[in-house]
Amino acid sequence: MSYFDAASSAPLHPVARQALLASLDEGWADPARLYREGRRARLLLDAAREAAAEAVGCRPDELVFTPSGTHAVHTGIAGALAGRRRVGDHLIVSAVEHSSVLHSAEAHESGGGSVTRIPVLRTGAVEAAAYERGLRADTALACLQSANHEVGTEQPVAAVADACRAAGVPLLVDAAQSLPWRPVEGNWSLLTGSAHKWGGPSGVGLLAVRKGVRFAPGGPADEREAGRSPGYENIPAIVASAAALRAVRAEAAAEAARLRELTERIRARVPKLVPDVEVVGDPVRRLPGVVTFSCLYVDGETLLHELDRAGFSVSSGSSCTSSTLTPSHVLKAMGVLSEGNVRVSLPAGTPAEEVERFLDVLPGVVAAVRETLGASAGASGAAATGAGAAGAPAGGGDGLVVDALGRRCPIPVIELAKVIGDVPVGGTVRVLADDEAARLDIPAWCEMRGQEYVGEEPADRGSAYLVRRVS
Repeated sequence: MSYFDAASSAPLHPVARQALLASLDEGWADPARLYREGRRARLLLDAAREAAAEAVGCRPDELVFTPSGTHAVHTGIAGALAGRRRVGDHLIVSAVEHSSVLHSAEAHESGGGSVTRIPVLRTGAVEAAAYERGLRADTALACLQSANHEVGTEQPVAAVADACRAAGVPLLVDAAQSLPWRPVEGNWSLLTGSAHKWGGPSGVGLLAVRKGVRFAPGGPADEREAGRSPGYENIPAIVASAAALRAVRAEAAAEAARLRELTERIRARVPKLVPDVEVVGDPVRRLPGVVTFSCLYVDGETLLHELDRAGFSVSSGSSCTSSTLTPSHVLKAMGVLSEGNVRVSLPAGTPAEEVERFLDVLPGVVAAVRETLGASAGASGAAATGAGAAGAPAGGGDGLVVDALGRRCPIPVIELAKVIGDVPVGGTVRVLADDEAARLDIPAWCEMRGQEYVGEEPADRGSAYLVRRVS
């Protein structure tokens, strides 16, 4: 089985396993106690903090360990907002942040605060100028991920941090995806990370708060972790996490170059091997091991199951997967195709042979899924009247109407592809759909197939999406 979902959780690093087992014997006592066992545990905890701080690029007394990366994000945002409540209650986030950041923003908004969501380019990157324009006199905090977790696009953190610093606004960076590779550049104020992203055990996060940043921890007071992460420290897991971070950093330069070559191989060859594919994310400024692409006329859930049967564990941001009924907020913000979405994120040490086997298997798997959905004709661009189509060719009035109400993507797009050839150039097809993904995938299909997306109109149920044939 080839595990290609390291962006969700990396396999436990061998060094982390060794450190975990060793510290189970040495780090079980209370590090706050002065007797020998407690002192030994305190030494392990302090050494882990120093190692993690060195990797992050901060002082040891600026870093605390938390029960998870999500906990670190929630604590960091809440503490920074509370510490600057006299300044205002305005929060800035990007539209493609991790859900932990967006959930914090929603909670802040529901509590009466204001939130500005910065849009992104089609590559998934923000523009630093957009953050600068979003800054206000009452801005308490800005948040920006260092690299996107779904498409791998790296963000201009240093430029955004400079703009925030000039305005006197702290910047919190979610660095979960990039910390295994290098420290985050720029004058950031707060930073979060999650150990299971770099081969540490799950259940350990980190939060760094620079000296001078106003921060007010919420909840009852607690003497542990500078009062910012209450509860007894899981010292064996923390020690293993710090050891894993140090180990992956030592290997990062060579491994990044090797994985970048493998993902570039996927980026270049998948569109040649599989018809009607869009590779998404920035082609240059991206994480070494992440590549994401979307396949027209493919049910994402079925595609993932078939790849799993073929021996590949990948993830998806498609709406037609069992974990969600709406498209990934990242793909939606980028305005790219969501159906048949596949994210390949290679863990360190992935052999080139496994990537080659994936490239050998993928075309047949996609073709089989398309055939199951009756999409062979649509995928090849052949004109055929679909079962969901009704109406007359353009020139007889309103063109063709495709009734895809009650049918989930990719069916609306498949039916559109089947009938577009039945109207003359300049004629229109109106697609009726009530699946949220159609709002994203029909315009994306038009861009990929050289047709004109005219726009969306209200309908009795769902929406009507108007497409004009131009070729």
